[in-house]
Amino acid sequence: MILNLVVEALYTDDIKGEFLYGKMVRSEKPKAKILSIQKPELPNGCYYVDYQDAVAVNRIQVIMDDQPIFAESEVNYVGEAILMVLAPTQLQADELAAKVIVEYEEVEAILDYEISDVIAHEYKYEYGDPGSAFENADYVIEEVFRTGYQEQAYIEPQAMIAYYEDGIMNIDGSMQCPYYVNEAIEHAFGFTKDQIRIRQMITGGGFGGKEDYPSILACQTALAAYKTGKRVKVIFKRREDMTVTTKRHPSRTIIKTAMSNSGEILGMDIDMIMNGGAYPGLSSVVLQRGIICAAGVYKISNIKVRGAIVLSNTVPTGAFRGFGAPQSIYAIESHMDHIAKRLGENPLKFKQKHFVKTGDDTITGGKFREPVLLDEMVEKIEKKSDYLRKYEEYKTQKGRYKKGIGFTVFLHGCGFTGSAESDFIKSVIHLVKTEDDNVEIRVSNTDIGQGIKTTFSKIAAHVLGIPLDRVSVIQPDTSIVPDSGPTVASRSLMVVGRLVERAAARLKEEWRDGEVLIEEHYRDEADVIPWDMEKFCGDAYPTYSWAVNVVEVELDTVTGMTKLLGVWAIFDVGTPADILILRGQMEGGLLQGLGYGSMEKMETKDGYLMQKSMSNYMIPTSLDTVNFDIDFVYNPYEFGPYGGKGAGEIPHDGAAPAFALAVESAIDKRVYRIPVTPEYIIERMGEE
Repeated sequence: MILNLVVEALYTDDIKGEFLYGKMVRSEKPKAKILSIQKPELPNGCYYVDYQDAVAVNRIQVIMDDQPIFAESEVNYVGEAILMVLAPTQLQADELAAKVIVEYEEVEAILDYEISDVIAHEYKYEYGDPGSAFENADYVIEEVFRTGYQEQAYIEPQAMIAYYEDGIMNIDGSMQCPYYVNEAIEHAFGFTKDQIRIRQMITGGGFGGKEDYPSILACQTALAAYKTGKRVKVIFKRREDMTVTTKRHPSRTIIKTAMSNSGEILGMDIDMIMNGGAYPGLSSVVLQRGIICAAGVYKISNIKVRGAIVLSNTVPTGAFRGFGAPQSIYAIESHMDHIAKRLGENPLKFKQKHFVKTGDDTITGGKFREPVLLDEMVEKIEKKSDYLRKYEEYKTQKGRYKKGIGFTVFLHGCGFTGSAESDFIKSVIHLVKTEDDNVEIRVSNTDIGQGIKTTFSKIAAHVLGIPLDRVSVIQPDTSIVPDSGPTVASRSLMVVGRLVERAAARLKEEWRDGEVLIEEHYRDEADVIPWDMEKFCGDAYPTYSWAVNVVEVELDTVTGMTKLLGVWAIFDVGTPADILILRGQMEGGLLQGLGYGSMEKMETKDGYLMQKSMSNYMIPTSLDTVNFDIDFVYNPYEFGPYGGKGAGEIPHDGAAPAFALAVESAIDKRVYRIPVTPEYIIERMGEE
């Protein structure tokens, strides 16, 4: 039988109707005072919107309300929005915006974050007695690692529609976190919650890029709608999107390791700084996760960790898949590899000797309570990849083309850091049995391509014992769905999926004719050591996902070009709830991580991004990769739905260092920064 199936998905720009179209006038200077703005006379039906049109405050609330909706008397990075031009057509808005002339008085800008002394956030903690460890050390190994920007490169650029009708501000857009946008509008306009309606449209990817930035664009678009009384649509072109939206934080990590002459690690001192750009935004929480996993999966008895967000006059950085972990994992995995090589030991064997075990303390004084299956995972990946044999064989290669192989092992905390789930997020979901005996799941978590609607539906259908096609997840709309928290932090399945599971169990008990609504609230179930943010200690996460990666490359020693030969990955994400969806997540995350480690180079010059289109910012395609060999271990988490844990971010965390270490294996030189581009490889090969 042949079925004709038609599926329609409306993205924000697909919404038709009569709109005013917005075009931003943006700063062309990294730091300057605004002396004057010359605006062309507007035709009828066209408008300007700027900071003077602010309703309650000209500030965007993320964590702090530090960033203006529109610049006032100064600009702090190239691309900062100064005003918006509105016209009945996009072409007219673009032409009018191009005629606006801004006169600046330039001010000395901070363009190199590594020399910035403007610290937005700083955290420190210690475990054990690192002071004595370094006093008693026979020698100290010190290395510096650097990571660059990474662009989310989602398919659909930022897109927002706003209209103010019947006393309600309506926002329809491409986003991950509708209630974040709701809070930003509430703050900027002084509205109450019942005066705001946020709807997530079908969203073409996020990777963190639709977490914080939509609050900025929503406030700007809403101001335009409020002033004009019209429906306003703002859709970024790719170049504008890449120039002004948040990216992964560039970082510099210094690791000092106190060693004994017998090859024992006595202690570590880790110092990380991240470039927050012009405004801190979400940087504090990105840094927290980054330094919590500073020691990776290793038992380091004495450790001191410091992390800081420094500001500069560059594009603000923000949320990105992995949220600070990829920077830390790159540094610690490379450093442990380098120590092993210095001691003449195989990196895999050396790392394995230092693995944390079940019941060990974390470096923040928490506990690894759940089974740690790293040895089993290593055995599994060794059988598949033949890493140990190949690593030794590749030490003695000759000729133009050389092979290399890299191994990484890492973890990712599931859910928000510390007690944020119970203290701030306080998730609520609704499960509704309709009069026709179907079931609606009402949550604010968004499907941005990761398949969470399917997974939630499967959980509910399984618990209720009803066919999957009788369960649906409605599109997030804050006038209908309760706040179940944002779609971030590897939490949707583990935290919200657990609420769906519990609500479905209650509904099964209370099933009756007519409509039934079940409301389920988050509650702490795991027995953890309370997190103390001031002292930075306790259980940072209730549980962790784990992974091991092996990457094998062939490298042309004349051009520095690399070719993937094999990628192997084993994951512990609790009970794999849906293998097909999980494989999609893992394949996408691995490839994104490999791009971060190998080719996704983004730099600034005098405050200007040099790569701002897909023609000069390279991301891996199907021609750059091989079929990945992905497998899972079964390790159910008691407080996840059917034993599931977080899986969204961990596939990204360890691929970049595995690639970098594979290159090291091929060229027999240390690598200290990512991405490891062909130019950097040639540079390293030419050095002593």
